[in-house]
Amino acid sequence: MAYLTLTDISKQFGETFAVQDFNLDVEKGEFVSFLGPSGCGKTTTLRMVAGFELPTGGQITINGADITNKAPNQRNVGMVFQAYALFPNMSVSQNIGFGLRIRKEPESAIKERVEEMIRLIHLEKHIDKYPYQLSGGQQQRVSLARALANRPQVLLLDEPLSALDAKIRVSLRSEIRAIQKTLGITAIFVTHDQEEALSISDRIVVMNEGRIEQVGTPFQIYNFPETQFVANFVGSLNTATAEIADPEQGLLHMDGVQLSTAEKLIGLQKGDKVRIAIRPERFSFASEQKKANVVDCTVENITFLGSVVRIHLLIGNTKFHMDTFNYPSLELPKIGDKTQVTCSLRAVMILGQA
Repeated sequence: MAYLTLTDISKQFGETFAVQDFNLDVEKGEFVSFLGPSGCGKTTTLRMVAGFELPTGGQITINGADITNKAPNQRNVGMVFQAYALFPNMSVSQNIGFGLRIRKEPESAIKERVEEMIRLIHLEKHIDKYPYQLSGGQQQRVSLARALANRPQVLLLDEPLSALDAKIRVSLRSEIRAIQKTLGITAIFVTHDQEEALSISDRIVVMNEGRIEQVGTPFQIYNFPETQFVANFVGSLNTATAEIADPEQGLLHMDGVQLSTAEKLIGLQKGDKVRIAIRPERFSFASEQKKANVVDCTVENITFLGSVVRIHLLIGNTKFHMDTFNYPSLELPKIGDKTQVTCSLRAVMILGQA
């Protein structure tokens, strides 16, 4: 039996459903991210688990206990907010121990737990400081420690890194993941940043317009998207329209260019139009490594993106881009050059009929 279960959850505001037909099982100790654009229902779902919103329908259980209609203080969950929400008149240690004092735990136990949390977030030198004396990253660490101090059954994180700059965001997300693994706590992380979700999650729930589009590991979500929305939302993607030339052989025609796919074209006939997708990193120059699909193209532009070089190609009448790692001895074609690129059969994804 799953540790956290959301069954047929829905939330309606007036005539509008913010969340609908949401079903998810989360195992104990699992780190699951809710990923999607603004307004897709991910934060509303998190708030229903926290008790700040009550579902219009459905059931939420933690470790077999029904918490669907319980108040926030009656369910043992910890919440980390985007805006830190620290008490400005309390020191770091007082903020972390606040929930324990509300529970009226003994002062000796509070002191011991606060010191444990301080060590966990590596802020031993800042224990007596106030929030205004801390950086944004340090304040978010305190917020995390405060949520963990009460030993919650589930840790909920609502876009906790979005207010931080890029470098701090990367380091802090790694720290959050390390702490979660160390404690073995079950965690739900809400984000609209696909890189965050891909880098730290055991599984990702991709949401759109209040519904689940796909649930899977980062590897599955990125490499095997089940819907066009997931394919477009997660990662960079080349898309085009192609015509089926031979459904049994997986043969496609696109602007006079022949491509082949490893996907089974079940229910499709010769002449049917389909949407195809190819990740930019799945292309390589045919002179380097010939795969199943070798196509002629023209180099339209070259963009340097640090560790990656993006090459803009015209294949037939369709614009594609190819990503390759940047290294000092990299030999690139010139803009306007005609060349050949290649990709494998599995690189050509079918997103459905056009």
